[in-house]
Amino acid sequence: MQTILLVISVLLIVIVLLQSNRAESGAQIISGGNSDLFSNRKERGSELVITRVTLVLGMAFFIISFVMEFI
Repeated sequence: MQTILLVISVLLIVIVLLQSNRAESGAQIISGGNSDLFSNRKERGSELVITRVTLVLGMAFFIISFVMEFI
């Protein structure tokens, strides 16, 4: 169980690092530039797949961690 959690955590780190540059939009909040911040942009193709994989890995990490705590 711990090995699975370790593998999921490494995969989650890699997937988060592969995601698009949304941090630039977050940095624009502080600097005051908001031209792209609230744009209505849909995720498509590989960006959508990476987002869904991140969601699934995050949920798996949470559930396994929760189960390991009470077993």
